[in-house]
Amino acid sequence: MDSELLRARLNLNAVLQNLEELVKLDAEMAALSKSWDISIQFSVMSGPAAFVEFKHGVCKHGEGTHPSPVVRLLFTSPAHLNRMFAGKGMPIPLKGFTKLGFLQKDFAKLTQRLEHYLKPAAGTARDDVFVKTSTSLTLYTAAYAVKELAALEPTCKAVAAHTPNGGLQIGVQPEGPYVHLLYDKGAVTVGKGSLPHPTATMTFKDMPSAHGLLSGKLDAFQAVAEGSVMLYGMIPLIDNTSLILDRVEQYLA
Repeated sequence: MDSELLRARLNLNAVLQNLEELVKLDAEMAALSKSWDISIQFSVMSGPAAFVEFKHGVCKHGEGTHPSPVVRLLFTSPAHLNRMFAGKGMPIPLKGFTKLGFLQKDFAKLTQRLEHYLKPAAGTARDDVFVKTSTSLTLYTAAYAVKELAALEPTCKAVAAHTPNGGLQIGVQPEGPYVHLLYDKGAVTVGKGSLPHPTATMTFKDMPSAHGLLSGKLDAFQAVAEGSVMLYGMIPLIDNTSLILDRVEQYLA
């Protein structure tokens, strides 16, 4: 397994997609991006690609290539892209040279804000808005990471192959967010929102409970015993997904 390739796919498809939600959940970032009309392509040479598009205050993330990006950024290898996501490298701009100032200033504010929620610094104030936003983004990151790990990481691939077909819905009461994972012969697809007829569900009783478990501050067994997390349906779907989720931090720490 190429760990740099896996990390690159996680950065492009599990982390970057959170910009869709960030501009919805963070009022300051919504105001910053509301007038943007730009598409940014991220491409690894002979490797994965993804894009983000901003229009009318909405951000759209997509895997693969955008039909006509305003900005095109190239990375010579998965490791090159990973260095950029770690703040230690710069992309090679192929298109949109007049937008370099925008990328270094305004777009950088957006990505820094995303890191603020996903990797909060010690002493970060954790009010209700922070907890909701951080928890939502962490949940989305984890769900999209399951798809990539199940496809590329040997242990997770084996777990997914032995997972029964069906849909697992993960959500936070009372108003979400909700994500779902669909298993089909070892392949995993992921989507936002609830399923009409999930095979299994993992539901957090409230946002603080979800935040505690997803941030590693709440023990999973204790959470289930206390009713902070409610599990229903086909348990192998839940157990096997949990095994894959346990490996996410190894690649996105």
